[in-house]
Amino acid sequence: MEEVADSEDSVEVSDRISYQLGETLVPRAKEDISKWKEYENVDEFILKFYNVSSAEALSNAQELADLVKLMKDSIRVEKLKDLSVIARFNVLHNETLRLADMATISSIKKDEVKEEVGKILELYTALNSKINTIYKAEDVQNSLEIDTEVPVTIEEKRENFEYNRRMNNSIKESKRNIRQ
Repeated sequence: MEEVADSEDSVEVSDRISYQLGETLVPRAKEDISKWKEYENVDEFILKFYNVSSAEALSNAQELADLVKLMKDSIRVEKLKDLSVIARFNVLHNETLRLADMATISSIKKDEVKEEVGKILELYTALNSKINTIYKAEDVQNSLEIDTEVPVTIEEKRENFEYNRRMNNSIKESKRNIRQ
């Protein structure tokens, strides 16, 4: 908090909470998600929280919580219906609800609001990071010549190991027989 003037009737100028903009979506993810209005609404609204006063954060908290709930309840991009992504949506929603609850507590401190806003922005960045990772992994997979969709099971690995072991033993046995 910063104060101006040396007189007794000084005025509080700023209790701004400022954060650097977090991770944004890669172009392909942004293109897919552009059709998902609920995500776009959160993305636009959350920008206010990167430079906000404690009072503004608290007064906008319920609207943010409502928008995040709508977003998490309406995932329109099929590849984002993964449990790891849904978990991030849920955690983000819980933290926005916590900020909304803080607005009802008269004894809440500005530092507590600042900390909660920071958590929300970090979680939103983590969500975008996870979405980017999904798209980047898909790009890598598509660039490979082999099909990575079908994972090799442990049983298949064991069978391959056993087969290779038998073949090696057979070759060793054949070499021994040839020497004799």
